[in-house]
Amino acid sequence: MIPRSRATGRAVAYQLFYRLPVPLRRRLVRLVVPKYIVGAVALVRDSEATDGAGRLLLLRQPPGYSWTLPAGLLQRGEAPVVGAARELFEESGIRLDPARLRPAVPNAVVHAQGWVDVVFETEVPASTTELVVDGAEVFEAAWHPLDDLPRLSRATARLLGHYGIGPERTPPAGGTPT
Repeated sequence: MIPRSRATGRAVAYQLFYRLPVPLRRRLVRLVVPKYIVGAVALVRDSEATDGAGRLLLLRQPPGYSWTLPAGLLQRGEAPVVGAARELFEESGIRLDPARLRPAVPNAVVHAQGWVDVVFETEVPASTTELVVDGAEVFEAAWHPLDDLPRLSRATARLLGHYGIGPERTPPAGGTPT
């Protein structure tokens, strides 16, 4: 329970705040609310994989020591699903309608360093999907078996762990990892 004097002080503060002009209120909120960088990530699986755990599309980007997922920052006012589709095309050459991307569960992963990744998943047939990279932002794009992933970047390994994939996967509730 909040002490009466503190509750009264909060009520007065809110009354004053809501009397301010809307532009000033927005500016004040922006000053005190935590700020996050928002990125969009695409988890793309091979729809034709019938053996083992399946395959995942990964990218090797500069400096080239490890592999990552297709991802990037959202543009101002861009919907996360549109940003994920845009980044997927820019980095791998796979052009998909944003409606083909579905929210992953969890859909958003909040990182301690002040950024949020909004994650979407989809499946495409690897045998008929041409991968095109620019050689500058992305050196290589390739399909990798989920049970034999290459060296992942630290951020990618942590992100995939939320989905039960890779070296940092978390065991399902009440059981052991599969």
